[in-house]
Amino acid sequence: MPNEPKIANNTIDEAANADMATELALEENSPVALITGAAKRIGATMAKTLHSAGYRVIIHYGHSAEDANALVNSLNAERPNSAICLQADLCKLEDITRLAEQATAPDAFSFGSNTVHADSKLKADSSVKADLNVKAGSNVKAKARIDVLINNASSFYPTPLGDISANDWQSLVGSNVQGPLFLSQALWPALKASHGCIINMVDMHIDRPLPHHTVYGLAKTALASITRSLAVEMAPEVRVNGIAPGAILWPERELEHDQKQRLLDSIPLGGLGSPEDIANTATFLILAKYITGQIIYVDGGRSLHTNASA
Repeated sequence: MPNEPKIANNTIDEAANADMATELALEENSPVALITGAAKRIGATMAKTLHSAGYRVIIHYGHSAEDANALVNSLNAERPNSAICLQADLCKLEDITRLAEQATAPDAFSFGSNTVHADSKLKADSSVKADLNVKAGSNVKAKARIDVLINNASSFYPTPLGDISANDWQSLVGSNVQGPLFLSQALWPALKASHGCIINMVDMHIDRPLPHHTVYGLAKTALASITRSLAVEMAPEVRVNGIAPGAILWPERELEHDQKQRLLDSIPLGGLGSPEDIANTATFLILAKYITGQIIYVDGGRSLHTNASA
């Protein structure tokens, strides 16, 4: 009969659509992790690690659009609609508000690999001002889930005394203190609903000041304090911990050979760590349901080094 092929094709299409609907339903129930500064380096490794564990991931970036889109495209090639990237300047409170709004939009992952900017479909109506002072009792039923927030984005550069500027303060305190604090606050209702967790990327130098890095050092020390304070205030629904990396990757700025050697000589385990060391520690903290308010040093023992010869 002439209509049989059409019926067969319709049956195949319906089966394919059913399979797709099942996959989408399963994907929509998978946990979600938002990692700031995740376009490259350690942040990208954490995103890949959590994605391989079944998470949907939100890749935040500041300026590295090309890297962020490349990462999202590769992750979506493995699992469709499992990754998006969102741009925001964490030194601007309005950007932090927008990032939280976009990350928890019900249809966030329907945009697939597209980068979502301030003028995207997910932008909050300009007539409605998002409130950073969101209350724990807010209605989050219409929001998408957030299970893990990793505050990884960080500016890092020297600020020798005598040359410290207001711009240095804005950049270093903005990315390392303001961003994590206000983003954690904005996402608190979603994290509370999922009994999720926050991981703040601190630094081993909170205990041993790095010369010529006064502003960076105070910013990371403040972040360590925020980690402990939020662990108390967000309990029992949300756990908050920190990771203090040591020498994991060489800085993006060039170092002389003797500078690299001096650094390596200060590490009892004798070498650099790897981004995977940080990602594995983050995974441990996500799974460790009875740990909160702690900062784990992942530094090869460098924080113990004293340079003493006797």
